[in-house]
Amino acid sequence: MISQLFVLSQRGDNIVFRDYRGEVQKGTAEIFFRKVKFWKEDGQEEAPPVFNVNGVNYFHVKIVGLLFVATTRVNVSPSLVLELLQRIARVIKDYLGVLNEDSIRKNFVLVYELLDEVMDFGYVQTTTTEVLKSFVFNEPIVVDAAHLSPLGPAGLFMQGTKRMPGTAVTKSVVANEPGGRKREEIFVDIIEKISITFSSSGYILTSEIDGTIQMKSYLTGNPEIRLALNDDLSIGRGGGSTYDYRGSFGSGAVVLDDCNFHESVRLDNFDVDRTLSLVPPDGEFPVMNYRMTQEFKPPFRINALIEEAGAPKAEVILKVHAEFPSSITANTISVQMPLPKYTMRASFELEPGAVGQTTDFKQANRRLEWNLKKIVGGSEHTLRARLTFSQESHGNITKESGPVSMTFTIPMYNASKLQVKYLQIAKKSGTYNPYRWVRYVTLSNSYVARM
Repeated sequence: MISQLFVLSQRGDNIVFRDYRGEVQKGTAEIFFRKVKFWKEDGQEEAPPVFNVNGVNYFHVKIVGLLFVATTRVNVSPSLVLELLQRIARVIKDYLGVLNEDSIRKNFVLVYELLDEVMDFGYVQTTTTEVLKSFVFNEPIVVDAAHLSPLGPAGLFMQGTKRMPGTAVTKSVVANEPGGRKREEIFVDIIEKISITFSSSGYILTSEIDGTIQMKSYLTGNPEIRLALNDDLSIGRGGGSTYDYRGSFGSGAVVLDDCNFHESVRLDNFDVDRTLSLVPPDGEFPVMNYRMTQEFKPPFRINALIEEAGAPKAEVILKVHAEFPSSITANTISVQMPLPKYTMRASFELEPGAVGQTTDFKQANRRLEWNLKKIVGGSEHTLRARLTFSQESHGNITKESGPVSMTFTIPMYNASKLQVKYLQIAKKSGTYNPYRWVRYVTLSNSYVARM
């Protein structure tokens, strides 16, 4: 049971606000933003997704810089509300095409209509784009997506050397093309978030991949889709299947620990030829979620070395080596390293000819930050940081530093080697315009090097 639902910008501006029950006092949006912005409880720098203030439970998720928030006074399942907020954001993106502050402000009438159909007196009715099309009648106002980051959905779609249309997946699934035409396209992404922990000597301690096969459908007439995965795919450790698929015994090249499928997926032939059959609903949805802990080659190697340079000084040397092919480029790389609490200053030295790299020392939380615009596969980059301490006698610098963490995005690369071999439309219409490609994206979920 939800009392209120609102969307805030990064500045705390109230973009959308809906009060379903009138049982929570006004001003909750301001109370929430102040609490999140200045959160200092439990020794954490960021507020948890669920917290309570004066008897009001606050649930929030941050999506593309926007805060989706729900409030209630009753005891409800946190996972239920957080999942609801994620689905509401997905539905809004399906209708608007682009999810950002500008698109919501220009389409606030449509967004309010969606929220009124999704929720009734605080109770969830539906979060399915296909069902909502029967009840929502406002047309979306198209927002120009040309200003979006090249790392956005459209910028990564390639077919050989030919770049796909720049706004291919940043338009509404319910809006028609100019002239009243309906676009007949379907897009498939394999998105993987990897978590790796390295020891101080560079050995891998833990590694895990959380992946999803994401689909966005613009097809009309609800055609049946067949999606084929690797022939040598195995599910379950040791090749045995979590779902008791008898044909999955044996050690395949790609071994998933477990997986789950969207409710529209049929697994009739999955055991035979690793083919999924489904009738895709309108909009964006996960076809398959999977997890993998089998050993895999990490995309990056991180090495950190700390050397004392006199009584009140030390030098930190950070090296990042890209382990993927030179034809692939990683983007928006950020390396962070906590420093000893008695660190006063830090000066940086980049390698000769370094381009697109910035460094910073965050005095407030004693943290080193190294940002790289891009890294080409096979290359290595080095940063030297000279630290000055506030006291001559100090403890073990190595133990009081780190661990080094890293975030990044690698388009057209997936560490698990899971692939979509082909996508077939069972009853293909003459208006369908399928493209023979799949986008692969690897993101960092937790990439840590222990000191």
